[in-house]
Amino acid sequence: MSAERGIDLESWEFALRRAVLLAGGRQLEQLLKGIGSGLQKDGVFCSCGARMESRGLREKRIKTLLADIQFKRSLFVCPKCAKSRFPGDEALGIVGTGFSPGVVRLMARAGSRDTFKEGRDDLRAYAEIEVTAKDVERVAERTGEEIEAWHSKERAEIMGGELEGEPAERAPVMYVCYDGTGVPMVEWETLGRKGKQPDGGSVTREAKLGCVFTQTALDENGYAVRDDASTTFVGAIESSDEFGNRIYAEAARRGITHAGQVAIICDAARYNWEIAATHFPGATEIVDLYHTREHLHTLCSALLSHGGDAFTSLEKRWRAILDEGKVEKILKEAQKRLPRSGKRRKTAQAEMRFFRRNASRMRYAEYRAQGLFVGSGVVEAGCKTVIGKRLKQSGMEWTVRGANAIIALRCCHLSGRMEEFWEQTAA
Repeated sequence: MSAERGIDLESWEFALRRAVLLAGGRQLEQLLKGIGSGLQKDGVFCSCGARMESRGLREKRIKTLLADIQFKRSLFVCPKCAKSRFPGDEALGIVGTGFSPGVVRLMARAGSRDTFKEGRDDLRAYAEIEVTAKDVERVAERTGEEIEAWHSKERAEIMGGELEGEPAERAPVMYVCYDGTGVPMVEWETLGRKGKQPDGGSVTREAKLGCVFTQTALDENGYAVRDDASTTFVGAIESSDEFGNRIYAEAARRGITHAGQVAIICDAARYNWEIAATHFPGATEIVDLYHTREHLHTLCSALLSHGGDAFTSLEKRWRAILDEGKVEKILKEAQKRLPRSGKRRKTAQAEMRFFRRNASRMRYAEYRAQGLFVGSGVVEAGCKTVIGKRLKQSGMEWTVRGANAIIALRCCHLSGRMEEFWEQTAA
């Protein structure tokens, strides 16, 4: 019926939205008139200490949430060293950029969520903001670097004992989990690095991701329940020593010293336990149960032909023993089944060393009796959500600098700290 009357509501909606945005842009342009223009009350001084001189008005085009606007402001130049300043740009937070703070927020969010091209298209579709994919990339990465600088300062204060987190409520249990996942790199970022390629090289670099969350209650079956909205993330492509400081600082910020109990859950990589020993002495150390089951499967495969009834029966029985935390019983039985020689014997011995080395971290029945988690599913899901979903799409290749910027941006966003960051940036 509406079509017969010639009504096109969609066209009206978009036309009116465009008109409202343009009108708002003109109004904003008027509101900004006079800001940063003319002589400044207290004078304008250069970083070298000299008083700067006004060189008249200069016009700048700013892309805002409403429309593109023109902004006139005074240019000041130092007679001593020739450096320049625009106090008006400083007042509005647009130094060195033609994007308003509101547009920067949207561009950073768009660039953190999907490819830079998709971010560009989303901004056009949702907000009628016309930018290039390269604009989105630059703003997202610059914002990520600013977030990392903010976190680095915070981390230094925590490591120096100047800042200590104190939660609103004392958590009965705080968990610290961390893992790694490969990020595809441009060729020069992997030169000389060992990897799994046929030539022994690598096409990825490991991004380490950590998460901190708390637990207050159990479900009706007595299993641990993660507190809602309690998970925060940190991560970067960096050394294990640097990452150890990073994950400790996050746990300290969250108030780890006020937690009733601290549990570390991760896979059995040696550096994981070195981090735990350095930064979390006294914590309950747990090897992720599902990671341990993978090693159990490999051990069974080395002792028996994979796929037969005997193999299935052995693995099922040993999994039940593993769930009870009786690792020594598995090792005793495995010793009796060791092949006399060959590759299978070496594989079995390697897996037995793994179980022997980590037996004290595999007391799963005890952990469950304490109401603790025994799996690192939260950080494994985080590796997919925080890093994989954004940085490991088909055809992507990153520099360490670019990847770390986006990881910082995504960790901040998914940890619910973006508003805190924007507030400190505007302060």
